Amino acid sequence: MGERSVEARRARYKVERGARGETARKPEWLRVRIEESPGFFETRARLREHRLHTVCEEAACPNRGECWSSRHATVMILGDVCTRACSFCNVKTGRPGAVDAGEPERLAAAIAALALRHVVITSVDRDDLADGGAAHFAACIAAVRRACPGATIEVLTPDFRHKPGAIETVAAAGPDVYNHNLETVPRLYAAVRPGARYRDSLDLLARAKQVSPRVFTKSGLMVGLGEEPAEVLAVLDDLRAADVDFVTIGQYMPPTLRHAAVARWVPPAEFDSLREAALARGFLLAAASPLTRSSYHADQDFQRLRAAREAQPSP
Repeated sequence: MGERSVEARRARYKVERGARGETARKPEWLRVRIEESPGFFETRARLREHRLHTVCEEAACPNRGECWSSRHATVMILGDVCTRACSFCNVKTGRPGAVDAGEPERLAAAIAALALRHVVITSVDRDDLADGGAAHFAACIAAVRRACPGATIEVLTPDFRHKPGAIETVAAAGPDVYNHNLETVPRLYAAVRPGARYRDSLDLLARAKQVSPRVFTKSGLMVGLGEEPAEVLAVLDDLRAADVDFVTIGQYMPPTLRHAAVARWVPPAEFDSLREAALARGFLLAAASPLTRSSYHADQDFQRLRAAREAQPSP
């Protein structure tokens, strides 16, 4: 897809900032200073050394400084060019290159060098591939298991758009956490995730649990895009019906003026209420705050997930 086409699509998604009531400046609770510690520079150096992409950089994550200083990063496999143009996302859209067969081993070497206890592996959408990149996910999981047998592995996959066997391939590869983000409420999908279908994403999460019953399933939502509170609660109900264990909820922040406008800045107290609503519905874990992102504090959250499961009464 050419650059002009991408810009045209994003222009169609974008609602006038004034009409959406967007505040010109971020509130104080969203102001983050990039933390550049020795750990930050070491993480960056290792990622550069092994020629790896991260969603931390490509998606302009506000938590990159904190995470990299703690030697945690979310690695983005299958290149840095996505076949879709979601209106909230800062990753480049276009025609991706060939799959890099050496990437799984480089990923494993970087994880070993950083001595990570928990690794998050995500990817761009690869609708150009027959399996959507599922086999490459499985190869990355296997390589990390060989090089770092003590590390736990979380995958954050695309929806694979009905690619036969793709979900099963990734789930059967044995990740500890299978994450797929719904991102927003069904009403806003046409504007926010035009290449995806809400029901397909729910079905993916349910299918991952069916294939690998002990895997923790996880999904994330952004708020501040114009959704109504009742719509968010309905999504939480749908996720629990799909047997999802962990939900993350954070404030949407547009990466640039070309992206979907923010409808409002959600105050921290509302995130506390959303967390309580999620826990009341039976999620093992819920993370909700303005700066919560899908992989934020993923290593600590995995420990909490495991403890929450162990604390459940035996069936």
